[in-house]
Amino acid sequence: MKTLEQLTTSITSIPTATAWYLADLSEAKGRQQLFTRQSPRALKALREHALIESTISSNRIEGVEIDAKRVRDVLMGQRALRDRNEEEVQGYRDALQLTHEREAKLAVTEKVICQLHRLSRGEIWDAGKYKEKDVDIIELLPGGGRKIRFKTVPARKTPDAMKELVSLGEDIARDGNPHPLIALAAFNLDFLCIHPFRDGNGRVSRLLLLLQCYHAGLEVGRYISLERIIEQNKQRYYETIEQSSQGWHERKHNPWPYINYLLYILKTAYAEFEERFGQVKPARGEKREAVNRAIRAQTTEFTLADLRRACPGVSVDTIRLHLKQSRLRGEVLCVKKGRNATWEKAKFTQSR
Repeated sequence: MKTLEQLTTSITSIPTATAWYLADLSEAKGRQQLFTRQSPRALKALREHALIESTISSNRIEGVEIDAKRVRDVLMGQRALRDRNEEEVQGYRDALQLTHEREAKLAVTEKVICQLHRLSRGEIWDAGKYKEKDVDIIELLPGGGRKIRFKTVPARKTPDAMKELVSLGEDIARDGNPHPLIALAAFNLDFLCIHPFRDGNGRVSRLLLLLQCYHAGLEVGRYISLERIIEQNKQRYYETIEQSSQGWHERKHNPWPYINYLLYILKTAYAEFEERFGQVKPARGEKREAVNRAIRAQTTEFTLADLRRACPGVSVDTIRLHLKQSRLRGEVLCVKKGRNATWEKAKFTQSR
């Protein structure tokens, strides 16, 4: 709302650091399909691990923890829940699964936001409902005192604020200005400043981050836990929220510390994804199929370098081997020999 308004109604130059993050993420987004197409079965382990890490980390950031020995049973629904913490952990798992499985069909609406809150909060009286009383962000001081860190939007104004935020978000999604990644980070900041629920706002904000990343074409949250990376950088998380929320009500705040923080989280996730992907052992035959797919995708003459770009994680020797086998089967022809050899698909292969 305030941040989205600020970015759309005033001429705002993008900081250099932000531009670098956007460039890096654009390149990572361009590579993600090459990675995910190569070894779909091997990536299943990354998806399952990310689901567990995300559920545990997002709750732990808010001080909700369960016995480590019961984590898998609670997440898989194999045992009766013992307490409120286990209920919230399982509820977040449900919200996370919904986001992963139905991301394309889940628009960022008030209904969906309340649904994510209801699932992540479990069986509690105000799950999925906006706050009924004013709730400010309180900081506990070392001596036991308390101070207000941030005054959130009053309860009576919350429904209108959320309606305005969602509407503005829809307008920006249609117009494409500002950049989608800047917009999703700004939306996240505004959501946290509105603080629409009595409790559980942080967890919902992280679910919305994942959902809006999907809408922007970023799939990394399916394989790498964004919540775990945020937890690992938790101090900076709170620092940037505080820095970017100062003056929010008056539209005099600086949103870039928090925006850059979220972009950093996404960049870190992509770097980890590509590193982990290299450590995943593909199932038998997956590398061969990856090379074969890359060859079938060629529409003109191609080189070994073209296939290497299309098959990250597959060694050059493996590509050469399968290219040779394709030639022996009559599927490809060597047009030009030598160091810069050029290849093309056989005519009967092209017509398939």
